[in-house]
Amino acid sequence: MATTLNNQTPASAPSGMDPADRRTSRTRPLFDPPIVRRALGDAFKKLDPRLEAKNPVMFVVWIGSVVTTLIFLASLIPAAGVSMGGWERAFTGQIALWLWFTVLFANFAEAIAEGRGKAQADELRKTRTTTRAKRLGKDGKIEEVPASSLRKGEIVVCTVGDVIPSDGTITEGIASVDESAITGESAPVIREAGGDRSAVTGGTKVISDQLKIEITANPGETFIDRMISLVEGASRQKTPNEIALNILIAGLTIIFLLATVTLLPFALYNVGQAGSGAAPSITVLIALLVCLIPTTIGGLLSAIGIAGMDRVMQYNVLAMSGKAVEAAGDVDVLLLDKTGTITLGNRQAAEFLPLPGVDIAELADAAQLSSLADETPEGRSIVVLAKEKYNLRGRHLEEKETEFIPFTAQTRMSGVNIPGSCVRKGAVQAVVDYVKQSGGTVPAELQEIADGISKQGGTPLAVVLNEKPLGIIYLKDIVKGGMRERFDHLRAMGIKTVMITGDNPLTAAAIAQEAGVDDFLAQAKPEDKMALIKKEQAEGRLVAMTGDGTNDAPALAQADVGVAMNSGTQAAKEAGNMVDLDSNPTKLIEIVEIGKQLLMTRGALTTFSIANDVAKYFAIIPAMFSTLYILSGTAHGPLWALNIMQLHSPYSAVLASVIFNALIIIALIPVALRGVPYKPMGAAALLRRNLTMWGLVGIILPFPFIKLLDWAVVALHCAPAH
Repeated sequence: MATTLNNQTPASAPSGMDPADRRTSRTRPLFDPPIVRRALGDAFKKLDPRLEAKNPVMFVVWIGSVVTTLIFLASLIPAAGVSMGGWERAFTGQIALWLWFTVLFANFAEAIAEGRGKAQADELRKTRTTTRAKRLGKDGKIEEVPASSLRKGEIVVCTVGDVIPSDGTITEGIASVDESAITGESAPVIREAGGDRSAVTGGTKVISDQLKIEITANPGETFIDRMISLVEGASRQKTPNEIALNILIAGLTIIFLLATVTLLPFALYNVGQAGSGAAPSITVLIALLVCLIPTTIGGLLSAIGIAGMDRVMQYNVLAMSGKAVEAAGDVDVLLLDKTGTITLGNRQAAEFLPLPGVDIAELADAAQLSSLADETPEGRSIVVLAKEKYNLRGRHLEEKETEFIPFTAQTRMSGVNIPGSCVRKGAVQAVVDYVKQSGGTVPAELQEIADGISKQGGTPLAVVLNEKPLGIIYLKDIVKGGMRERFDHLRAMGIKTVMITGDNPLTAAAIAQEAGVDDFLAQAKPEDKMALIKKEQAEGRLVAMTGDGTNDAPALAQADVGVAMNSGTQAAKEAGNMVDLDSNPTKLIEIVEIGKQLLMTRGALTTFSIANDVAKYFAIIPAMFSTLYILSGTAHGPLWALNIMQLHSPYSAVLASVIFNALIIIALIPVALRGVPYKPMGAAALLRRNLTMWGLVGIILPFPFIKLLDWAVVALHCAPAH
């Protein structure tokens, strides 16, 4: 029987879509019709006062809507004793209607943000169909049971075509698993017992071989259950920043409420003293209050937080809380594991370096021969390098005459014995010892070449043929393309990058310099990672890190933002506050940008909300007091001179302001959902940009629009012209 090795480049698993393409495939249109229909229904459901009371600003508007509605209805019933003229009754009815619109628009903003998550949850529920599980009994027999009956600690068997019934850890076997139901990624992944790729998720599908899986979650506690709860917003807790902002706008609401309440007795007193004029009505006072309080940010605040989590989900990252997303926006230090994050993950053969007097083709041939049975990525890369650079093709080896020597931790070498040749490759010191034990001699140049490679951050492997050293194979960590640019981008955002590696300091320094990170931690053990995180936090910095192994769990839990890889262990996923479903460690960079965008959006819309009240003051205050101190032969009092926008009448001025107040919420929903465009810059520059752009726009924009609405309501006979 013969083994044929053709030295072709090994076929790798398909990589699937580019992350940007995959994100696009999961991103829904901003106003997807099914989501809009659901959001419209939810907006009315949220009129429940128990739900409205959770938002102090909109609860005040809700109360104002109820009061003005009752006043309008009372004016229609003669027995109620509420006497109103035609214009006043129409004005009250319209104010009541637009106040209800204001509440509904705010509810709609929140509902459409939630609706995007609910649509995602509906897709996830499809993975929890009537799945059956092959449970392994204590007697070794397999019985088929509903997946919902599985409990933590039970063992199931999954073969080709089986849906994995629940979250678990592989105890035996290796197989390709289709995780597209969870990640949206079409390419299968390899899962195997032991190591950091032993965790599997319920709802994924086995597409090759067989696995024995120990269940790690009870019903209702699985990864999909948590995802559904999170993307629906049921588990979303308000972040500290959001709570602080809620307190601020609630405080402003109370201040303006007290100010508005005191205006009525003040007006009644002045009318009594003057003996003419009229005090503003309850409806006008309510309209003033609604326009004074920060209704814009009050109506959009919840939607901004929900949309932030949704944007993270569009990148295939599951945030366990809004706090994690927000914390990402404040991150000062980013810890990144070298292998698989900064580098490609496996060292690749880059060059053959022969000893003096040795032909490089002879070295390449021996290196390839010693690697034919080496299934490691490094071994396969040696075979490929020999083929591509020196045109060394495959060969036919008779099994009965060939003895492959596998790599072991004890020998630190591998190779092959064939008639007339004995080839070994491995760690330099191990090969040196092997040559000396065999009676050969080792040229001093071998160690010199090896030391030179180590100083460059590479790994040297020595090759020997029949006890004669031939030279060195240079294995190199390949830094991913574009990493230096990405770290420059982070630096511009004010974030320090630290590479974490188990390599020696020389190798770590070389990789760090090539990649462009700010600092590195070499020969890092789990306790070293923890110590570094605690040190940075003690100095007042927020720290983010990625990890996938059980040994990363303590550091992930300690970090302010811990992103666990979905391909990693259950311990890592439970320790982090985010899970990257694509298992792409560099995605932490995008997460930081989304977090910063969330904070920017909230700050920008808060600035806009407070600023645009200025125009409403100029519209409503003159209208309110226009009926005080009526002069003989005039329609308005002297305070109507403050009507700098030249609005038609007190009715049209107040109505135009209330309509603008409602419409601006619906106009800003796309901004709340998409977020304000983010550009890397310092915190001070961001603050100036927000105050300049959104503050000025907030002040200027309402003036022309209120003037336009004033003209429209008069033209449509919704308010009197004088």
